[in-house]
Amino acid sequence: MEALFALTLGILTASGVYLLLRARTFPVVMGLTLISYAVNLFLLAMGRLSTGIPAIIGQSASYTDPLPQALVLTAIVIGFAMTAFVVVLALRSVGETRTDHVDGQERRS
Repeated sequence: MEALFALTLGILTASGVYLLLRARTFPVVMGLTLISYAVNLFLLAMGRLSTGIPAIIGQSASYTDPLPQALVLTAIVIGFAMTAFVVVLALRSVGETRTDHVDGQERRS
């Protein structure tokens, strides 16, 4: 199971980096989103979550640490806000430069 999870994180990160290196605005936004998903999954995995165990100390002999869940929830909210901001910024850039190239200039081949 750990190998599958590591492979999933690797594919998400590699796809995000590949899309970030593209020179168009929409793939850059999608790359940032994929990398944020990978980071959220990584944070959740580092919390060593268990099923069926309460997140309250004193209710049973073992308990689950609620901090990773709170960090991931906060990261999801911040990631959504940053994605909305980057989309608006990209739309403004397309409106100003009349191209969706990241640098604002098309390469001449």
